[in-house]
Amino acid sequence: MAGHSKWANIKHKKGAADKKKGKIFSRIAKEIMVAARDGGGDPEANPRLRTALSAARAANMPNVNVDRAIKKGTGEIKGEELEELVYEGYGPGGMAVLVECLTDNRNRTASEIRMIFDRNGGNLAGAGAVKWMFHRKARFVVSGEAADEERLLELLIDAGVEDIAVDDGMAEIFAPTESFESVSSALSEAGIDVDEAGLSEVPENSAKIEDEAVARRALRLLEKLEDYEDVQAVHSNIDVPDDIMRVLSEEEG
Repeated sequence: MAGHSKWANIKHKKGAADKKKGKIFSRIAKEIMVAARDGGGDPEANPRLRTALSAARAANMPNVNVDRAIKKGTGEIKGEELEELVYEGYGPGGMAVLVECLTDNRNRTASEIRMIFDRNGGNLAGAGAVKWMFHRKARFVVSGEAADEERLLELLIDAGVEDIAVDDGMAEIFAPTESFESVSSALSEAGIDVDEAGLSEVPENSAKIEDEAVARRALRLLEKLEDYEDVQAVHSNIDVPDDIMRVLSEEEG
């Protein structure tokens, strides 16, 4: 197992801050719609839909919302026409940023994403500029007593887990995308509640930011991107030392 990463700590912080049920449900519903549209409404024959449904269960999304999203995706209910877009860019301190969007208006989203970067010390880059730094992984977050690295490793090693990072009562679990279902099943069979589940882009290297003011601006850019309604996920390789993170967290508190 790799050691604890500052990136994992940032993801924990953002995951905790993003517990706005309405926003989470909206993002999962969009993913379910696109998965059902592209691969059909049968999760047994549609791996992407199975992943989206697992994320819905982890978020305690009501079944009625899930069913409606599937029917919109398959065309049984009229729904918005969504397009998948990925934006790449840089932020304060040289951090790399990947932004995944689902939108019904490409021009609006492109304009808004560019504006968010420009107003928060970042800049958009061309396709492929930073994508190569990231690798897609299955990602799960558990908290409380379940966030025990040794126990989780023992439970999940045969399911294909690659890395577990534990910090401040939260455990972030990574596995190859093809191991999503096996890890999800192993956690479920062990009676472990999952706070978050899905696919994430994991950076292979990090941009260390040791200046407090720069770190503050970098985190603000990520927060503004995550708050935008068309954004599904934001990934970065930011690395902020724990002492600076404590100061910034106290400011927010």
